[in-house]
Amino acid sequence: MTPSYAAGETDSPLLEETIGANLDRTVAAHPDREALVEVATGRRWTWAELGRDVDRVARALIAAGMRPGDRVGVWAPNCAEWTLVQYGTAKAGVVLVNVNPSYRTHEFAFVANQSGMRMLIAAESFKTSDYRGMVEETREQTALERVVYLGTPGWDELLASGEALADDTLAERTAGLSPTDPINIQYTSGTTGFPKGATLSHRNILNNGYFVTETINLTHEDRLCIPVPFYHCFGMVMGNLGCTTHGATMVIPAPGFDPEVTLRTVQDERCTAVYGVPTMFIAMQSHPEFDSFDLSTLRTGIMAGSPCPVEVMKRCVDDMHMAEVSIAYGMTETSPVSTQTRADDDLERRTATIGRVHPHVEVKVVDPVSGETVPRGQTGELCTRGYSVMLGYWDEPEKTAEAIDDEGWMHTGDLAVMREDGYCTIVGRIKDMVIRGGENIYPREIEEFLYTHPDVEDVQVVGVPDERYGEELCAWIRMRPGATALDPAGVREFAAGKLAHYKIPRYVLAVEEFPMTVTGKIRKVEMREESVRLLGLG
Repeated sequence: MTPSYAAGETDSPLLEETIGANLDRTVAAHPDREALVEVATGRRWTWAELGRDVDRVARALIAAGMRPGDRVGVWAPNCAEWTLVQYGTAKAGVVLVNVNPSYRTHEFAFVANQSGMRMLIAAESFKTSDYRGMVEETREQTALERVVYLGTPGWDELLASGEALADDTLAERTAGLSPTDPINIQYTSGTTGFPKGATLSHRNILNNGYFVTETINLTHEDRLCIPVPFYHCFGMVMGNLGCTTHGATMVIPAPGFDPEVTLRTVQDERCTAVYGVPTMFIAMQSHPEFDSFDLSTLRTGIMAGSPCPVEVMKRCVDDMHMAEVSIAYGMTETSPVSTQTRADDDLERRTATIGRVHPHVEVKVVDPVSGETVPRGQTGELCTRGYSVMLGYWDEPEKTAEAIDDEGWMHTGDLAVMREDGYCTIVGRIKDMVIRGGENIYPREIEEFLYTHPDVEDVQVVGVPDERYGEELCAWIRMRPGATALDPAGVREFAAGKLAHYKIPRYVLAVEEFPMTVTGKIRKVEMREESVRLLGLG
């Protein structure tokens, strides 16, 4: 029997350079082509202009006394300045700490202190977030030395401060940096306890951005619409670094995701690719004016972040013209992508799997108890190893050792099956698996089945406590507009003869929305707690 192990191709060499050096190469190769578009303000940069403005930020950080390895936070929604700070910190050798735009005072103070942040660059506010107010409220709890607000005189002053720097100062700084230096800390929203700071190097994220977009055949002719958040790997690595490593244009549709603005941006900016988590594609496809937008320039894109419903994927291909759309799988700790479908994969592979192993990466599926590699076709924990595995959790060696074993394998916590063809499917989280009367049930299977109901727009399944069986299934269902809400009897009737009896949800909740992280990941822990409360199962 073939073991569940696969190693990625190595034909294309890894980029052994820093993010700044790579950006300089792209600027030199395409100086007059469009590099960055911010739709909300109408601002545009050529590569030469982007290179100049990134250098202004890097010089300003050096002038402000930021040394290599110092931590500078960015707390803002998607905007052009976020991108400038991303590359400016990389050129100055400063570690960028991404702060989740939806954080509040308690979470912000934690990441500022845990990372040892010296300086913060922040928006003043966005939607219901008063960043300035929250920073002031927590100022005495943090060791921050300086806070600069975007769009204020303070930002202009910071940029101006670098003008007096000697011409060769920045060049000397960047020449002294190594691709293996830490350059980014991203806090993973742990389901328990405080978030952990995944620490990533130039080598980690530069190569992952490069190979993700290499896999969808991105070139300097492409224009990528990026509605996913920059504070997350999807936006800043797969989006920005994916573009800058290939000379493709980065298009920022809005500060936060808006389905109509995203559709209009694709149309007006003639985008050839668009990214999103499944909930974003569902929102775009469900928009009442969807058919009125001209999406014919689209060729490709990536859907990632959580399992992708088959029906949504089919509409990406058929109705959004994304014939080469790709599914990517990963986690912040692996920079992020470990597996991806290829542009020429058939629809079955693109709808039923998370693809096959990425270049220069290894994956295996192991028995969660024994750690032994299981045969292909059997369920186990997905592990990954290679250049993409993080340096570790910032200042938390014990938690790092729990996640990365002695042989360098990152244990993902995801339950997967590697098929005979090497393509993998995710069947759930080790923590999400429901054990009902001794039967292991993977919610993903039930969700995929319920998506086929014509009235169901979106569905999530969780386990809830049960005296007799230990656990029972509860389905949260969002109905299509105008459809009648399903109840347990309706679900049983629909599933009769198609699902084993123990896989049919005992409880059904009709809901308007699911609890989510800002990146569109479903918070199943919260759903379980709410289900217990609503159903009186405490």
